[in-house]
Amino acid sequence: MHIHRIGDVTILNDASEIPGLGFLPVNAYVLHAEQPMVIDTGLSTVDKDFVSVLAEVLDPADVRWLWITHPDRDHTGGLWKLLQAAPRARLVTTFLGLGIMTCEWEIPLDRVFLLNPGQALDVGDRRLHCFRPPLFDNPSTTGFLDDRTGALFSSDCFGAPMPSAELAASADVRAVGNQLRDFQLLWASVDSPWVHQVDPARFRATVDPIRAMGASAVFSTHLPPVPQPDDQLFETVLLAPQTNPFVGPDQAALEALLATFEPAGAP
Repeated sequence: MHIHRIGDVTILNDASEIPGLGFLPVNAYVLHAEQPMVIDTGLSTVDKDFVSVLAEVLDPADVRWLWITHPDRDHTGGLWKLLQAAPRARLVTTFLGLGIMTCEWEIPLDRVFLLNPGQALDVGDRRLHCFRPPLFDNPSTTGFLDDRTGALFSSDCFGAPMPSAELAASADVRAVGNQLRDFQLLWASVDSPWVHQVDPARFRATVDPIRAMGASAVFSTHLPPVPQPDDQLFETVLLAPQTNPFVGPDQAALEALLATFEPAGAP
């Protein structure tokens, strides 16, 4: 994992290689508030030790809040170990998000803080205003705006696969260049396929309020950080309903790929 810091936010960056798409950034974050918060906990593969990486930035015992933007497996890798290492931390989620997580973990209800879009959480020196991002792949998804710094955390929204591992680990999305728009639209089609069925005007009504927040920076789970976001970020998302739906490889493509591999035990 790679560690970057921008203002009050530390980025704990990882990536997952997806054949045919590229390298998808998988970011978790630390918000260095008066009551420190961790946002998401990385990948769930067996080779990951999220708590050890977090300890390079912050003593896990000092974590007071753990915000899971939604309980997909690329957001919950270190969840249970962090709850154990941070006995004062409360888990911020929605009622639906909690229900999904309890299918795998027995989460003590006194460790949970349920927060809905439109509500805010006080973390001592700032309030975090919860919202539903315009694009999402899980119905429990939330993001938030930090009203002290203007940092906006968007979960999967605005994400994009990167053409290289180096770009997936970048501390600034501007390193991607002119291809970013196409990568973001590809991700919108992959991650939020329902967007092709919505009325563009109604979809705009979900994007414009996020644009109006005037974020100073945008932190997506699946994109390098966006310092000083401009209108292009939002205009790109607005194009999502009009893009071609993503169609993944089928069994014939898989068999063609397998045919290129060395047989097991071959010299």
